[in-house]
Amino acid sequence: MNSSVEALRATFGSAIGRAIESCGDTIVYIDPAKLPEVMRWLRDTPEQHYDYLVDVTAVEYRDRERPLEVVYNLRSLARRTDLRIKVELDPQGDLTLDSVVPLWRGADWLEREVYDMFGITFRGHPDLRRILMWDTYAEGYPLRKDFPLRGRFSRAEQVRQALAANPEAHYSMEELSIAQAYDELPPDMQERLRRGERAKIPYSE
Repeated sequence: MNSSVEALRATFGSAIGRAIESCGDTIVYIDPAKLPEVMRWLRDTPEQHYDYLVDVTAVEYRDRERPLEVVYNLRSLARRTDLRIKVELDPQGDLTLDSVVPLWRGADWLEREVYDMFGITFRGHPDLRRILMWDTYAEGYPLRKDFPLRGRFSRAEQVRQALAANPEAHYSMEELSIAQAYDELPPDMQERLRRGERAKIPYSE
C-alpha cells in the first residue's frame, strides 16, 4: 500500500478512516472537516508532494444506505505516485465541502461540474455556478440517483426554458466573443452587452 497512508495516520490520527487497495490504486477515506488541512499537507509536505490534482468527481450508489462520495485523484509528479482521497457525505444531509481551489487552481471547473451534476456546494469557491447546464436550470442535479431518466419536466417545458434563457445575462461580452458568438447575436442583445447589462448569478438553489 502507498506509504502515504501510514504517514497520514501518524499525522492526523482518527481523521483518517479506512484505506483500501483497488486495482492497484490506494484509496483513503478522510473526515470532511479535515479536508483542507489534509490536502494542504499532502501538497506541501516534501515527502508527499502531491502537486498535481488529476480530477475531482463524485459517486452516488444505488444502495441508498451508502453515503455520497466526493473523490479527489492526486499525483506526485516527481515521485510518480498516485493517491485517491475520498470524502463521504450523507445524501440527505448538508452537501457542503471546503473548496480546494486555493490549493490547486485546476479544481475550479472540476468543482463546478460536481456542483452542477450532484448539487455539492464547495465553500470558498471563487465562482461556483453551473458549468454544463444553464444557470437557470431548475430540474435539479442530473447525476443524482433520484433524477428521472427523462428529466423532471416535459420535453416541451425543457425546450421552452432553453429558448427563454438569456445567455447575455450570464456571460460577459469577452466570454461571448471568445466563443465567436457575438456577431451572431441579435442587435438588441448586442446593445444590452454594450451597455454592460449582466444579471447576478445565484450560486445555490
